[in-house]
Amino acid sequence: MIGALIFGLMGYVYWNSLPDPLFNTPYSTVLESANGELLGAKVADDSQWRFPISHSIPDKFKTAIIEFEDRRFYDHAGVDARAIIRAAKQNYESGRIVSGASTLTMQVIRLAQENPERTVLQKLKEMVLATRLEFSASKDEILALYTAHAPFGGNVVGLETAAWRYFGREASQLSWAETATLAVLPNSPALIHPARNRSELKAKRDRLLKRLYENDSLDSLTYHLSLMEALPSKPLPLPQDAPHYLAKQVLTSQKGTRIKSTIQQPIQQKVNEILGYHHQQLSANGIENAAVVVIDVKSQEVLSYVGNTKAGVNHDQFVNIIDAPRSSGSILKPLLYLMMLNEGQILPNTLVPDLPSTFSEYSPKNFSRSYDGAVPASQVIARSLNVPSVHMLQQYGVPKFHHYLNEMGISTITNAPEHYGLTLVLGGAETTLWEISAVYSSLANHLNTYDGHSDHAKDFNPHLLNPNSSRVASNISLSAGAIWATFEAMTDVQRPEDEVFWRRFDGARKVAWKTGTSFGNRDGWAIGVTPDYVVGIWVGNADGEGRPELTGVKTAGPILFDVFNALPTTEWFATPWFELDEIEVCSKSGHRAGAYCEKTTREWVPKVGLKTQVCPYHKLVHLNESKTLQVTSKCADINTIISESRFVLPADQEWYYQQRNASYTSLPPMAKNCGEDLSGPIQLIYPTTEADIYVPVELDGKTGKTVFEVAHRISDAKIFWHLNDEFVGETTHIHQLALSPSSGRHRLVLVDEFGNRLERLFEIIPNKKKAGDSSQAF
Repeated sequence: MIGALIFGLMGYVYWNSLPDPLFNTPYSTVLESANGELLGAKVADDSQWRFPISHSIPDKFKTAIIEFEDRRFYDHAGVDARAIIRAAKQNYESGRIVSGASTLTMQVIRLAQENPERTVLQKLKEMVLATRLEFSASKDEILALYTAHAPFGGNVVGLETAAWRYFGREASQLSWAETATLAVLPNSPALIHPARNRSELKAKRDRLLKRLYENDSLDSLTYHLSLMEALPSKPLPLPQDAPHYLAKQVLTSQKGTRIKSTIQQPIQQKVNEILGYHHQQLSANGIENAAVVVIDVKSQEVLSYVGNTKAGVNHDQFVNIIDAPRSSGSILKPLLYLMMLNEGQILPNTLVPDLPSTFSEYSPKNFSRSYDGAVPASQVIARSLNVPSVHMLQQYGVPKFHHYLNEMGISTITNAPEHYGLTLVLGGAETTLWEISAVYSSLANHLNTYDGHSDHAKDFNPHLLNPNSSRVASNISLSAGAIWATFEAMTDVQRPEDEVFWRRFDGARKVAWKTGTSFGNRDGWAIGVTPDYVVGIWVGNADGEGRPELTGVKTAGPILFDVFNALPTTEWFATPWFELDEIEVCSKSGHRAGAYCEKTTREWVPKVGLKTQVCPYHKLVHLNESKTLQVTSKCADINTIISESRFVLPADQEWYYQQRNASYTSLPPMAKNCGEDLSGPIQLIYPTTEADIYVPVELDGKTGKTVFEVAHRISDAKIFWHLNDEFVGETTHIHQLALSPSSGRHRLVLVDEFGNRLERLFEIIPNKKKAGDSSQAF
């Protein structure tokens, strides 16, 4: 009874003698491509290069290590009795220990115990634990444990690491000579030294090669060629194709693991090459940093992730720009256009005001400092016009646009809508390259998945690229027709110099794209979309330093098209016919055609566009026989009145529109005694209604001048200016007048030679700088 108890206790101790886990060592974080290629690795916490355990052991190494270390590995149960007898005999005859008889299983136990002092007791302990390990693990699992933890010299641990560090490639791609070199190293890891022990290491390798040849593992030619191969020199650096992606994964609790990414190594390496080439050009202009992300639209997988250039430590090369919040510039403009199309507030080519404008204290300007008076909404996107974009946002509403940007997945817009105001569409808010690329990728995916049989918008999912997002699901319903129209408008953005004439070439790639430049030339953006890929680019300096040449078009645009040219060609998006309607559109205004629109075209527009306003600019006017005056039945014979349709813009828009459109004809003035001219011939461009004008104080202490500007339908009309009931000047043709009103409230009265009158109240506020010149957001 006592014997059975003792035997049972011994069995219990034996069965529980093996630590769990067997190895309590830190591992390197290893990043692999979608196809298993090594993209990079981070050293383990103990400063050892030790890759996580892999159960895929190359046959060459398996053959070589078993031949060298443990020929009967597959025949014993952890302890090789024949080897022990042989070792005892050799040690006795030599008078010293020349053989340890350790099997590979026993060596695994020794490695797990971190190579304790060699004693007889320790050897017995290893034997016991080796037999126990054989009960718990298969032979291949034991071999995998050995292969992952064997020392290969210096801080190189494990076969995978050794293959990369000494030969620069995977273990499965090694030659027999290279494999044999690694097979003999764990027995004497100190032999791998670039300046010492070279002959001894080669001799051990060659002896193993001879044994492999003698047991028919090698043929004669392979054996003799292997003997001629040189030994490795100093350790090689590990691949670092995606260091910022690797660092990002380490921060997200994947440290010490083998990370299988969706990155395609050939694309990643090509993008690195492209970015390296452009960095050489950009750094000459003091622009040091850039980032690229490439997304597969259909699978929503990241194909390439290049977080920065190799600009050096002094230029913040370790900063992951892809996740860094930066001023958005104009990159959000297409999203505003999309939302307005989606809600039926505009059609693709609806005219939008484009003239010098002040919105309270905010005075945006176009980058070119020129204005068209009125411009089609699609051209606002294609030409990245700032002032029309602000007019669109004012019409749409800042709070609503702010809300939908958050719903689309842009998490960096955290302040209240009033904090950003109308600057929201011109770079007043920050975004990240990751999130803005994800938004456009989700839009493209949404359009791709349109089934062609539905006549209603589908719910938009902005979190496809971030399936683990903690944000609640979006409640946005986006029309495929609105997305399609937005992408069509984005194809008209003028490409960089080398791509300007892309439409002339058959089979040229169609890309919807947009650039952005933040105020102060600190950030250059480019985003490109096709049915298969989204490419996002950011260029600038990580420390925020602006440079004169740093614009999205000049810096990010060329990189974007070089990346697209390295990707497989694709078709364009299928037209979502069930989300579109063909309607009559006014050729000049882009609105739904009205009764007085003379020229119309039939265009496919988003269905919701049917509720947009009918053309407000074409009007039926009544003229005298010479068409020089407007008349009514009060002052002219009804039989002599000529009635015709005219395209009439507001006077302030008209003045600029005429400069760009020579065919535009202004309305003639109203004939005397025919009633009031309701068309409003005088329009004040600046200041706006009830404006507060912030005027800086000059160096001499005096208040600076303010330039007031007026537009008149009749180009050579005279306008008489009165400030606070005092005549201050007269203008003809160009109606601008520089005045220096004192601080406080004032009344400006304008009267033209025909008696038309306009009055405007404003207030002068000195010694403050007017905010909001966003002329560089394009």
